[in-house]
Amino acid sequence: MVTITDFKKRKSEDGKDFNVLLLQGDIELIQSKESGRFYATAKVCTIPCTFNDLMCQGLIGKTLPGNIEKIECDPYDYHIPGTDEIISLAHTYYYDPVDRTMEQEVFQMKPAA
Repeated sequence: MVTITDFKKRKSEDGKDFNVLLLQGDIELIQSKESGRFYATAKVCTIPCTFNDLMCQGLIGKTLPGNIEKIECDPYDYHIPGTDEIISLAHTYYYDPVDRTMEQEVFQMKPAA
């Protein structure tokens, strides 16, 4: 499940305003490569929508079936908020509305050749 946490205004290439919903996945525990300690995080992404501000505001807190998945993409620079540090990333996150069970994941795997 993912949760709608907020919405933001964006501009299309032709200059028209539209809204995107901010989605957040379930909590995950990640181990730091530097300290070895665990920290809690959650994957986030946005999806475009056709809803006005009032409708988007009313959707905050609602949940949707599915997951937020990580995919590879062309490298891009990312400014870490609250710092002067800029890092290069080659992945992004997207919303997959299909809520897969562990069995489905295992049976979708291709056998080794």
